[in-house]
Amino acid sequence: MDIPWDDVRLFLAVADAGSLSAAARQLRVAQPTVSRRLAELETHLGEPLFARGVEGTLLTAFGEGLVGPARRMAEWAAEVERAAERADTEPRGVVRLTAPPGVAFEVVAPFAALMKKELPRIRLEVVSTVSYLDLSRREADIALRTQAPTQRDVVTLATLEFVSVPFATKEYRANLPRRAKLEDVDWIGWAPPLDHLPPNRELARIIPDFRPVFASDDFLVQVRAAEAGLGAIFLGRVSHRFRRDSPLVELDVALPPVPSSLHLVAAKSALGIPRVARVAERLRQELAKADTRKRH
Repeated sequence: MDIPWDDVRLFLAVADAGSLSAAARQLRVAQPTVSRRLAELETHLGEPLFARGVEGTLLTAFGEGLVGPARRMAEWAAEVERAAERADTEPRGVVRLTAPPGVAFEVVAPFAALMKKELPRIRLEVVSTVSYLDLSRREADIALRTQAPTQRDVVTLATLEFVSVPFATKEYRANLPRRAKLEDVDWIGWAPPLDHLPPNRELARIIPDFRPVFASDDFLVQVRAAEAGLGAIFLGRVSHRFRRDSPLVELDVALPPVPSSLHLVAAKSALGIPRVARVAERLRQELAKADTRKRH
């Protein structure tokens, strides 16, 4: 039975995304197109791949059996694509980079402006998300992540070690008690479904009945709330040349700094593509210049 690669890619997108609409956004096509093509694939196979419901899609037993082979097919398809692109001796084309929203906003966007001047034939495409894209399947070429990779074919190119500490406006800090306790601070954090992320879980362990004064599922909204004087937010103590002016200053509260890290990673085979290698190297150089010392 001949199953085109485009159909396998669509099947994996739905399986990973959990809904037709999310898969459509990932594939950059309309949802009716995904629904139609999926129905055609199921007819071709003679078996349903998903059970549809109001909360999304669930794999059937038949669909579950196809996920493993489909993932391997995706990895090999990415390898074929990379092998073909290694013939490019001049760095040009699109490099897809993924990073957490705060890093994408603070670092990657101004870095893209730098790349436009240095490497005008390369265009960065940035996926800003707290979810991890699969580099082996080439959902992205390069990633900035808060955790080291576990896949054997994904390598770490650079690691920035720093601490995360609470920040707020000078006015907010001035209105806190002289020896402020954690309970005295209005904390800004994550809203569901991301309320399992730091700092919510850490603060919940040490503050009875912890509730953020403001919560959002968008990190940049959290930062804006802190800049408006609503409360305190945890940010990395990192200084770099792309850092923008901000009204936020570090708070001195009885809370040990939280160790954090940022890892620059890529699939080994992707580094054989000139444009990916050049962008990765420039990012590595920028991370090496970052200053993590406390500013007084």
